[in-house]
Amino acid sequence: LYATHDGVDLHLDLYLPAAGAPKSLPVVFWLHGGGWLNGSKERCKATFLLKDGFAVASVGYRLTDVAQWPGQIDDCYAAVRYLRSNAEKFGLDPDRFGAMGSSAGGHLVALMGTRPAGEEKISGRVQAVCDWFGPTDLLTMPPNVVSEKRPLEKVSQSNGAKLLGATVRDVPELAKDASALHQVSKDDSPFLIMHGSEDPGVPVAQSERFHAALEKAGVSSQLVIVEGAGHGGPEFETEEVQQTVSAFFRKWLVESE
Repeated sequence: LYATHDGVDLHLDLYLPAAGAPKSLPVVFWLHGGGWLNGSKERCKATFLLKDGFAVASVGYRLTDVAQWPGQIDDCYAAVRYLRSNAEKFGLDPDRFGAMGSSAGGHLVALMGTRPAGEEKISGRVQAVCDWFGPTDLLTMPPNVVSEKRPLEKVSQSNGAKLLGATVRDVPELAKDASALHQVSKDDSPFLIMHGSEDPGVPVAQSERFHAALEKAGVSSQLVIVEGAGHGGPEFETEEVQQTVSAFFRKWLVESE
């Protein structure tokens, strides 16, 4: 149990490498996908990092059936603060926290690396972010935009509208608050962005524009287009992809002492 928000108990699963690991481990938080309305912390796709000496925290956050924005990102910050304040108890290094997520989880981790966490005694920020095909600009995500194919009625039922409590057209400032593209600044965390070239759900342009904005702000960003991959799938479970992710976190959480 890492927090209780509005009567909802929130849990995370902490995975630790096999015995013999150093006493202060770097940590990577995993945020699951599911359109902010499905999914769970149970199917953690970051556990391959354990063999490389990382602790992995799979985070359960409030879904849109119980909370609207910014509840989801507030839960992410709370999970980071919880492990940071209990780092000694679990053998973690509070200065070496990373985050990784896919789809809606990618959306959240991108904001963990860009959006100001507000006034806080213990930092909710992370030191490195791996974003797998997360929507980074809700204002231009196709399901959120009224068009000939998508009447307002359909847009108002979109996952984005459920997250925000209204269509992006009605709450543009809230949509920007929930869009990492609009939160970029020069002090953001380093990023690894990975996106399938054939993604039917989140246009690859979402990641391309976000990557360009980070670079323009002077933030270290690496964009990897996974050729032939759709919205996730086996192409994201290859040895090559796992090595790319591990090398990224090693660079920023282990070697950048």
